[in-house]
Amino acid sequence: MSQLKGACIIGQSGGPTSVINASAYGVIRTALDNPDITAVYGAAHGIKGVLQDKLYDMGEEDAKELELLLNTPSSELGSCRYKIADPDVDDTDYQRILEIFKKYNVRYFFYNGGNDSMDTCAKVSRFMAKSGWECRVMGVPKTIDNDLFGTDHCPGFASAAKYIATSCAEVYKDARVYDTGMVTIIEIMGRHAGWLAGAAALAGVVGCGPDLVYLPEVDFDMDKFLADVDAIYKKNGNCIVAVSEGIHYADGSFVSEAKTSATDGFGHAQLGGLAALLANIVKERTGAKVRGIELSLLQRCGAHLASQTDIDESFLAGKTAVEAAVAGETDKMVGFECTRDNGVYTCKTKLFHLSEVANYEKKVPLEWINAEGNGVNQGYIDYALPLIQGDNHHPTENGLPRFARLKKVLAK
Repeated sequence: MSQLKGACIIGQSGGPTSVINASAYGVIRTALDNPDITAVYGAAHGIKGVLQDKLYDMGEEDAKELELLLNTPSSELGSCRYKIADPDVDDTDYQRILEIFKKYNVRYFFYNGGNDSMDTCAKVSRFMAKSGWECRVMGVPKTIDNDLFGTDHCPGFASAAKYIATSCAEVYKDARVYDTGMVTIIEIMGRHAGWLAGAAALAGVVGCGPDLVYLPEVDFDMDKFLADVDAIYKKNGNCIVAVSEGIHYADGSFVSEAKTSATDGFGHAQLGGLAALLANIVKERTGAKVRGIELSLLQRCGAHLASQTDIDESFLAGKTAVEAAVAGETDKMVGFECTRDNGVYTCKTKLFHLSEVANYEKKVPLEWINAEGNGVNQGYIDYALPLIQGDNHHPTENGLPRFARLKKVLAK
């Protein structure tokens, strides 16, 4: 393709992670340094910021503050859960996006998010092409759920996995303080894919792993669950269970008591309360002391436990998106292609067509789940362990993390 000069927009969407800003920084820093990109704008709250003409001029930010994005959790530009319509049904939003793109001469659009965000990317890309407005659109992946199709893993997953494994190891130690036994049930995020719940098993590498792990890839059987817990408790005097929030019965209904409490902007059930529900049932059936723990939002914002591997790869994903777009690529998502031969981990970027990844969910392979359906095996450990390596030596101020403080100057 020919050289294309113009401005770019970077937006963030969906649930945040502890490293999503590292990807945004990869885009912002690389774009600011590229002569073909005339201005860099950050969309306030994702695609909503584009629709509302609320864009931040990233060129007005201090370079050192921007660099602090590498260690700043959550979505610093603001996120959203806004489901954009099918342009063939209703193109109102797309006409507005085109209007904004023309106003600021936006020729590059980078969207940082998960499954639904990649779907938004694909729709915007198709509409721009149909409208004759040359604009290169690139998806920059993020999701702690690790369920994006194609890529070996997603930026954000590794840091959440490290947080989960560390927390489970710490709970393991705490649960064995007294000479009386206890059953501890730890609820972990994951609606349909059990990548995060599986990460609890990584604590076993240091001898502090859970006794049982339940993933949504396998139908949940309450009677078998209670029998598993009871047998381990009677044998060891303690039992630690890691369970995905999205576990479901054979009929597909969620075990979580909060399954009908609400939905997000994309119609996904907002789950929660599972640990407390199971704890009450276990206490009633076994008489044991039971504690339910919900890691909740801490899994996705624990930047103090971020994997340095994750930070580096997240930045690389953003950087690669810009370089690929300037080189002529469009309608693609940056992903990872990795090897783990003989214990040596290597990772390189690979571009995937947005149509291949949008709205497809990648689940934990069944061969990585044990025959009993209550744990993961060495295949999962070998996959995930390299991703959590490296400590985040984040800057501090008065003993607390020093996060980016952006001015967020609105573009005119």
